[in-house]
Amino acid sequence: MLAQRTLGSILLAGTFVLASWSNLSVAQEGAFVLTSPAFKDGGTIPLKHGGNLKGLANCIGENVSPALAWSNPPPGTKSFAILLFDPEGRGGLGVSQWVAYGIPASTTGFAEGDGSQTSDKFVAGKSMQGLPPHYLGPCAPRGAPHHYVFTLIATDLEPNALQPGLTREEFLAALPGRSKGATGLVGVYARPN
Repeated sequence: MLAQRTLGSILLAGTFVLASWSNLSVAQEGAFVLTSPAFKDGGTIPLKHGGNLKGLANCIGENVSPALAWSNPPPGTKSFAILLFDPEGRGGLGVSQWVAYGIPASTTGFAEGDGSQTSDKFVAGKSMQGLPPHYLGPCAPRGAPHHYVFTLIATDLEPNALQPGLTREEFLAALPGRSKGATGLVGVYARPN
C-alpha cells in the first residue's frame, strides 16, 4: 500500500512537472527569441566560428559568423542590433567582439558568414580592437572556456539613424528610450589544445 502511494505521488509529481513544462513552452511561443543552428544556447561554439587574426595566438578559428535567426520582435521595432561580448575577456573586464546595428526590421536572421564581412545588411560598428568592422569570432585562451553572449536588441530607430563605426559603449549610449526589447544566446568557446 505504501509503495502504491509512493508510486502515485511520483506519478503525480511527474505529471505536474510535465504540465509546467508544457505551459512554459506555450508561454514562450510568442517570445522574442534568438537562435542559431550552429550551437544551442549554452552549447559549444564550433572552431569554424572562432576568430582568426594574424599575430594573435588565441585566434585560430576560421572567423565565419554563425547563422542566426530571430522571431517575434516587439511591436514598434524599426531596426535590430547584434552585439557579441566576451565577459571573461581581459581578465573579467570584457571584450566587445562584434557590433552590428541598423539591421532592418524586416530581417529575420543572417545566413552563415553574413556577418564576416561588411555588407548592406547592417551598419558596422567597432570591436574593442577597432578591427575588423565586422564579426570577430571568439579568441579564448587555453584553459577555462569563455562564454560569448550574442545579444539581439530591437529598437525604434530607423536603420540609417546612427553613423557607422560606433563602439559598443557609444551604441548603447544612443539607446535610452529607443530600445523595444532584447533577447540573447550564449555560446561557450575554448581554444583547442
